[in-house]
Amino acid sequence: MQPPFKISVNERTFDIMPDEIQTLDISTISENEVFHILNDDKSFKIEVISHDASGKNLRLRINGNSYTTKVSDKYDRLIDQLGMKVVGSQRAGDIKAPMPGLVLDILVEVGQSINKGDKVLILEAMKMENIIKAGGDGIIKAIHTEKGKPVDKGTLLVEIINHS
Repeated sequence: MQPPFKISVNERTFDIMPDEIQTLDISTISENEVFHILNDDKSFKIEVISHDASGKNLRLRINGNSYTTKVSDKYDRLIDQLGMKVVGSQRAGDIKAPMPGLVLDILVEVGQSINKGDKVLILEAMKMENIIKAGGDGIIKAIHTEKGKPVDKGTLLVEIINHS
């Protein structure tokens, strides 16, 4: 059995099973993202006002009422659970351990200038080496770990300040 989709609608969250979605009677009303859905003998007119495919966010008008929705599947929830959610900002932020592991190597020094995508350290987790990269541009302010040290998920590893 497939895990449910989590759908947040105006701050309320619902679980919807993939097979439930397949039972909906959906037809397109117009090319402008307007649909008619029939579910349990109830009729819904749904208009897509805006959407952000990368964030899986939708702004919908359903039977005249506006709703903000976010859809997540099992992979989105796994990424959140591991603390590896992608941030769309170029701003550097502190680096925390995305999972429990062992620090194999630290590739930066205090005072060093870094750019988004630069390798900062190597963390071994589940017998795999994970290269932890900078999320944005900045300067290494402090290093709070050392080579060979085990760390828990969420442990502050490196502090980064933004370029002034």
